[in-house]
Amino acid sequence: MLDVVSQSRIAPDAATLIGAGKLEELSAQTKAANPDVVIFDQDLSPTQQRNLERALETKVVDRTQLILDIFASRARTREGQLQVELAQLQYMLPRLAGRGITMTRQGGGIGTRGPGETQLESDRRRINKRVARVKEEIENVKGSRKVQRRLRQAVPLATVALVGYTNAGKSTLFNRLTGADVLADAKMFATLDPTIRAVTLPSHRRVLLSDTVGFIRSLPTTLVNAFRATLEEVVEASVLLHIVDASSPHAAQQTAHVRTVLEEIGADATRQVMVWNKLDQLEQSEFPPDVVPVSGLTGAGFDALLAAIDKALPQDPIVQAHFRLAAADGASLHMLHQKGKVLAQSYENEFCEVDAEVPESIKRKLKEFVVEALQ
Repeated sequence: MLDVVSQSRIAPDAATLIGAGKLEELSAQTKAANPDVVIFDQDLSPTQQRNLERALETKVVDRTQLILDIFASRARTREGQLQVELAQLQYMLPRLAGRGITMTRQGGGIGTRGPGETQLESDRRRINKRVARVKEEIENVKGSRKVQRRLRQAVPLATVALVGYTNAGKSTLFNRLTGADVLADAKMFATLDPTIRAVTLPSHRRVLLSDTVGFIRSLPTTLVNAFRATLEEVVEASVLLHIVDASSPHAAQQTAHVRTVLEEIGADATRQVMVWNKLDQLEQSEFPPDVVPVSGLTGAGFDALLAAIDKALPQDPIVQAHFRLAAADGASLHMLHQKGKVLAQSYENEFCEVDAEVPESIKRKLKEFVVEALQ
């Protein structure tokens, strides 16, 4: 970054966003510094962007385009890539205006452009076709993901989603809690695609922990679809871990921005555990009673965090029971191993005898196989 320029105005200039005087000043700075690109922390209309590029004689990028470029470099799953491409195409369409006059091409004959069709019209038609194709592919991928989610939900296993402002340390905390190797980087949107891992709580209940994308202020509406995969994990979660970078001087504002996004997507009523991260960078030793201080880097406070998750989850107490399964009933045996803690297992004739600690909901699900409750 070569320089930062700011301006306070009562209202934005319709032609260039900034006023004529500030534009002249910025033009002089641009010629002196010769930057590769000038970035505006504001959405620009197509007209404003064209006028600024002409005046500054360099490439101009607005807030939305910058975020789209970052998203494009972070998306790893097929759906994430498709959603970002769709947002890019929808962003690009209105910015084709102004090219048609100078790029008119005459054509004739079957299969060619008709007389007078402009390059603008051709580009629009091509982009609209691609938009329709991408939307169709997204629906196919979403259908597959819904099937996967239904399979997960077939067994009552709660999901706990990590949410927070970008760069709050969610992925570092997620990795230490689960032993995963999700990219943890001090970059915006380092995690775009959701990652899910199982975690065992102090009560022996197993939950699915979901790492999600970091939120930001004033998220452009064209980018909402690019968040769709991870936002669905947030909306479906039983508990949200609201991760806050407690060392940030802007922690209060960032917390407010996250709450606004949660309200917009309909997840504000979900139970939340407020987690102040980066405890290793704080000097204070006392914290509000409704906050769990932790360090994703060192693991400090993790016992209290797991206990807080246990307390926040809907009631599903752990019970001990004896199950007698058919030896061929691999699905039920797998459920006991996956969702509970198997204490003993043996085979007798055509039956499998299992002593296990399981959530009450699992015991109810397998009640036909319960032959003796352990004391």
